[in-house]
Amino acid sequence: MKVELVQLAGRDGDTAYNLQRTLEAIRRCAVGTDLVVFPETQLMGFPTQDTIRRVAEPLDGPSVQAIRQAADERNVAVVVGLAEAADDGRFYNTTVLVTSEGVALKYRKTHLWASDCGVFSPGDRYATTVFKGWRVGLLICFDIEFPESARALGQLGADLIIVTNGNMDPYGPTHRTAIMARAMENQAFAVMVNRVGEGDGGLVFAGGSAVVDPFGQLLCEAGRGECRLAVELDPAQLLQARRDYSYLAQRRLQLPGQPTEQTDGRRELIIPS
Repeated sequence: MKVELVQLAGRDGDTAYNLQRTLEAIRRCAVGTDLVVFPETQLMGFPTQDTIRRVAEPLDGPSVQAIRQAADERNVAVVVGLAEAADDGRFYNTTVLVTSEGVALKYRKTHLWASDCGVFSPGDRYATTVFKGWRVGLLICFDIEFPESARALGQLGADLIIVTNGNMDPYGPTHRTAIMARAMENQAFAVMVNRVGEGDGGLVFAGGSAVVDPFGQLLCEAGRGECRLAVELDPAQLLQARRDYSYLAQRRLQLPGQPTEQTDGRRELIIPS
């Protein structure tokens, strides 16, 4: 699978600006690219309690529809974060996998960072789907500091864990360590795409987007500026990493909840209340 990581600076609360830059990046992807990945809440930036009602959109809203159209034009899939206005009246920090046919997978952040609290509600499940023969799962930023989040995707059979990130100084090294550990623990590839530049409130985003192989080794890593990384993931590495032992098969403790199989190929693990 050919993946492009697009590490961008964004503007908090400026959907028009962020969406335009996202669409431009999709249109510039290389021929043969399968998947383009962007940071956490890429489309709206980080909202506050005062701005969330103004900027949040449903998954069938204009921003995601524009992403779908761009994905169709370039024959790629796109992973991108947004502030979601849900049918239940709540707001979620959500990442979606969008293909030419629409939203193939959505994930609502389950572990809320301090600035998420009071703005977003936490999600209640993990999910994977099959894309081009790979079982793909999504996580968001703070989630990767909890091994159970990636393990839930591993338990659902994930070959590729994609993390949309909005990690800021001084926590860049934390996520560098975490993403390598999460890939190794689940013997899966991991792709993490972070934001760069400054945000509201004086935040400075740490960059460091990365791709990690199923042994926990870095395949590529970005610096602190805007950039685009391209990498081709080799499924033979999955077979090699899982050949002699399986952490999943040999673990002594299992996460609670029973995985469910959906008719469209998705697998879900609901978090027990």
